[in-house]
Amino acid sequence: MPAIPPRRPSTTRADATPRGPAGSAHHATVDCVVYIDGVGERGRVPHREAIRRVRDSGRGFVWISLDAPGHDQMEALSRDLGLHELITEDATSGRQRPKLEAYDDALVLNMSTVRYLAHETVTQVTDIVSTGEVMVVLGRDFVVTVRHGDQTTPTDLVGAPGYSPERFAIGPAAVMHAVADRVVDSYIEAAEGMAADIDELESALFTPRTRVDIEQIYVLKRELLELKHVIGPLTTPLRRLSVDHLDLVPAEARHYFRDVQDHHAQAAAVVATLDEQSTSLVSAAAAIVGVQQNTDMRKISAWVAIAAVPTMIAGVYGMNFRHMPELEARYGYFVVLGIMVAMCAGLLLLFRRNRWL
Repeated sequence: MPAIPPRRPSTTRADATPRGPAGSAHHATVDCVVYIDGVGERGRVPHREAIRRVRDSGRGFVWISLDAPGHDQMEALSRDLGLHELITEDATSGRQRPKLEAYDDALVLNMSTVRYLAHETVTQVTDIVSTGEVMVVLGRDFVVTVRHGDQTTPTDLVGAPGYSPERFAIGPAAVMHAVADRVVDSYIEAAEGMAADIDELESALFTPRTRVDIEQIYVLKRELLELKHVIGPLTTPLRRLSVDHLDLVPAEARHYFRDVQDHHAQAAAVVATLDEQSTSLVSAAAAIVGVQQNTDMRKISAWVAIAAVPTMIAGVYGMNFRHMPELEARYGYFVVLGIMVAMCAGLLLLFRRNRWL
């Protein structure tokens, strides 16, 4: 297993962290490791020294990882590596769609990252997935990873089991593959978690005498759409990396990118299926809500009909006419009350027999 660059406190990177306009240091975490024959050298060196060593010796490559770098910091690094100014702009601004861009001496891969937020029950959450970005800048003797968001860290991305020195000996393209592989794996993990959430909602929805808040289904639907929008645009970049003959991606690395492309297609298919299931759940929930509303309206109508009988009789005897039946009868009041009770009881039995109440 190659050495993975550890996360270091900002106090150890004075050369890579210039001061901003207000005099406060950027808080981007910078890791820098030199890989020779696929093995990461122990110890920490400034990125300028690492680049100089690699280029003077003509062996290995440098891996530099940044966490939300400031413009000054990224601009200084770009000058040292000879990166295009547009790369600097994209790396500092963030909010980039998944894409693959080729420059004269660099290849830039932008990907959206996903983290599934663990929860006990999906019926009480408002956020299920959290998204961020990771940018990989690939050169002939360097690779730079830039992260935006707390979804994953560069050390997590390249710390997956199975990455031997032989794999890293391919060159910096191996790091790009490791990052892409870990990002796509996070898509599958998020999809599996959301599949369990859909099963939970589906089970609750079709359980008799259980009321499910349809708003939670819409929350799940919204999160699935967000995941779908994250996964979909990465199809073309991965296809180019696995098929196109790019100068910075060796033929051996393209084989590994084809494997990532297969996993990405699997994740996209799972999310598409989950999206269809969520749509079916929305339709089923709407139908159940409609049935419940019809039942409630039927009950309300039945009680209104029962209440209408005494209201009608009381309204008739409330009219100011001198000659009306039973006005002079000694027991007329009790007779009218009895008729009211009897008619209401009759309607109540009738509605219950017809399952209206």
